[in-house]
Amino acid sequence: MTVTFPNTAVLYLRTYKKTPDKMKYVLVTPGGTVQYDVPIMKMQTYSLDEIFEKGLLLLIPFYIFSHESSFPEYNSNEQRLEELKAEYRRILERLDKQEQQGVIGAFDKRTIIELSGDVVKEIAQKYENVQKGVGDLMVGALIETEARTILNQGIKQGIEQGIKQGIGQGASAANRETAYRMLNGGRLSVQEIAEYTGLSVAEVESLAQVQTV
Repeated sequence: MTVTFPNTAVLYLRTYKKTPDKMKYVLVTPGGTVQYDVPIMKMQTYSLDEIFEKGLLLLIPFYIFSHESSFPEYNSNEQRLEELKAEYRRILERLDKQEQQGVIGAFDKRTIIELSGDVVKEIAQKYENVQKGVGDLMVGALIETEARTILNQGIKQGIEQGIKQGIGQGASAANRETAYRMLNGGRLSVQEIAEYTGLSVAEVESLAQVQTV
């Protein structure tokens, strides 16, 4: 019987000058010892373009490690922090594009965004401005993704209702239903819900009053 081992690599989130480019795997078997070299992937050496071009989206949550040495500067310099936030906005835009092109699904995108926020929160504990700046971007993206999902579900319901009741009435009913579900979620403001659903602020406020009765 022949057992084939898959290609293997080791990912180092933090690397230093003495970090090697490969490590040795040793397998001890009843028939003898086998050893072979395994390449080491260094997070700091991967640019965003490489990550997206090579489809290494699993690395995105750990991309913040490549900026770790600059945390003190980001934390004290608002302009530098804005540059970091702009880079993460581009990441979110590229993930949106990947989803639209069908390269990744909504669940994959949400998982990447959520993990990215978790990693930032963990390694930037001593740097409040970094944690809040990038972390808030990730939270905002999650809320927007959730709102978009609810809205799409509402549109689908609207199409189904429109077939039975007339397109205009069905769409209006779906918009109200979507707004009501967003209110139940408790994460979005009345103004944001109005913007997402196409309802007026007064209509959303009226639904909010019904919700509290």
